[in-house]
Amino acid sequence: MPTASADGRFGRRDALRLALAALAWSAAGPARAQEGFITRKLNIPVPGGVAVLGLGDAPEAPEVAYLGRRALVVREEGRRWIAVLGIPLSVKPGRQSARVRDAAGERELEFVVRAKTYAAQHITLKNRRQVHPDPDDLARIERELDLQNAAYRSYRAGVIPSNLVLDRPVDGARLSSPFGLRRFFNGEERNPHSGLDFAAPAGTLVKAPAAGVVTLVGELFFNGKTVFLDHGQGLVSMFCHLSAIDVKQGDEVPRGAPIGKVGATGRATGPHLHWNVSLNDARVDPAIFIGAFRP
Repeated sequence: MPTASADGRFGRRDALRLALAALAWSAAGPARAQEGFITRKLNIPVPGGVAVLGLGDAPEAPEVAYLGRRALVVREEGRRWIAVLGIPLSVKPGRQSARVRDAAGERELEFVVRAKTYAAQHITLKNRRQVHPDPDDLARIERELDLQNAAYRSYRAGVIPSNLVLDRPVDGARLSSPFGLRRFFNGEERNPHSGLDFAAPAGTLVKAPAAGVVTLVGELFFNGKTVFLDHGQGLVSMFCHLSAIDVKQGDEVPRGAPIGKVGATGRATGPHLHWNVSLNDARVDPAIFIGAFRP
């Protein structure tokens, strides 16, 4: 806030500050007025979060790429085009840019990633191979990682997800381990928690949070019984530690349909659902998509 000089007048510098603030406010006004439901719900630009960028109202959808991956582009409430970008946990706070290509040519569109601190979690596992896999395990893990990466990098162009504000995959379940936790297994740091956990009894039904195509089904070393569901344009869900799987690869699954049941397979200390959400091959906080994000 500018302060008055001793004689009660504002200085030239203070007047300039007021003018710049008013200009910024007036410029931001139209942008805020254009924000629709998806932007208000999903635009949380932090590491592991989501950035929603306005792209204008051209007749054809622009193409957008971020960190070398094509991004999801939809019309918001039948008006302007928006890009919905997943921000990897590894991204540092500060300025980022996406590349936009449309009828007018190519341009860079900047946005700012805000800081966020994630907590730590310490877990004790009785199965030491889940902390220090043997050589055969490591070979299996590498093969499974290739399959998972291919599923995350899928991009079905022209497919509009049935919904971007997603349904909870388990009804009434308590949210347990949040996304982004720095994880320590038997005292040793491993990759951060890449999903959101739902505490629920074994056998609890797991449902599709949006319509999609099943792209990967299997029993994986760390994940146990696992399903990947491709919702379109790089939006992918992964569900793991299941006790049972009710779909097969290639199935087209409607929103709300059963895909499996909660279990404790793979690297798990008890029954729960681990749910990943990936956008443009970046694992992001699923809590954002169900209105449960905590700053």
